[in-house]
Amino acid sequence: MTTLHRRQFLQSSLIAGAALTLGPKRLFAADKDGKRAFLPVKVSRERLIRSVVGLRPYRPGGFLVEAEKLGEKLLVHNYGHGGAGITLSWGSASLAVEQARSFSANRSAVIGCGVIGLSTARVLQRRGMSVTIYAKDLPPQTTSNIAGGFWYPTSIYDPRTATPTFLDQFNQACKTANRAFQLLAGPEYAVRWIDSFELLSGPEPIDAVMPGGNDLYPDIQIHQDRKRYFGIDYVRQYTTMLIEPQMYLNALLRDFYVAGGKIVVKELQNKEEIAQLPESLVFNCSGLGARKLVGDQTLGPVRGQLEILLPQAEIDYCYLGMVGYMFPRHDGIVLGGTFEHDNWSTDPDPATTTRIINDHAQFVSRWKK
Repeated sequence: MTTLHRRQFLQSSLIAGAALTLGPKRLFAADKDGKRAFLPVKVSRERLIRSVVGLRPYRPGGFLVEAEKLGEKLLVHNYGHGGAGITLSWGSASLAVEQARSFSANRSAVIGCGVIGLSTARVLQRRGMSVTIYAKDLPPQTTSNIAGGFWYPTSIYDPRTATPTFLDQFNQACKTANRAFQLLAGPEYAVRWIDSFELLSGPEPIDAVMPGGNDLYPDIQIHQDRKRYFGIDYVRQYTTMLIEPQMYLNALLRDFYVAGGKIVVKELQNKEEIAQLPESLVFNCSGLGARKLVGDQTLGPVRGQLEILLPQAEIDYCYLGMVGYMFPRHDGIVLGGTFEHDNWSTDPDPATTTRIINDHAQFVSRWKK
């Protein structure tokens, strides 16, 4: 068991902190008549700088935010966010902390140091609580560090399984999280607004309900101009936020330490070990680890592979749908779109790399002509 103290972290992160002050370059392109134009992404294997794989913690019924008694302790679960851990983080953290509102405690424990654990810890600190995080892995070794970081609450639950109670939680979490990220927009937390273009397979009304509600996506438009919009007949445009996980998680960890938080590097194995923690209030934010930790067999992995290309500062938009997705970040152009249930492998698959690069290259070559 290792305790990581905040002075160690803060001293080691001075250089990283300086990097947070660098704002994104926004070079908007326009064609000869002044309308929005799209500079093409340079997609080729020669520009590939890394392939990464993350295992999303998925429950068909959706994320679990629920409290249970564990002897004299209160154990609050907050895990199973599928492909929207960053997106929903502040929302489900607020829901989880509300579960313990009537429980009397001055100190709390959070299990897990990914985005859900750190967000839950920060909500607790803002309410005056002393917090210790217990975690096997810390950023940058968490699943959250591998996320795309696009604010869009999707790939979270099976509509055939989710209950009305969960859907109410989901909608509340979306709204709370969206507002929280709006207040963090800027270079310090590496959160920015970005034009996004969803490639649709057919006509869709402009008032079609998007995940969490249309009020979370400013400036929704439907385009039917394949010459201007990616060679696709139907494109939905909206504005959302892009969060860069490496910088964002580092900033959260900094805030946690500045507020007096402590981290103990330790892997908890079961509820018996949770019961031995000195804190009487415990939040289980262990992600996929909850399958073993608390025996939740409805929780399983959904494998996602990303291909990261050399950065392009001139790319000022995202696209998603049909061929996968493209997000432009400081650390590179992110290409992805895989969603493999019950695949536990974290090794990049060369065939998947080839398919993702080829699909995006063909897509770009079609519409840039």
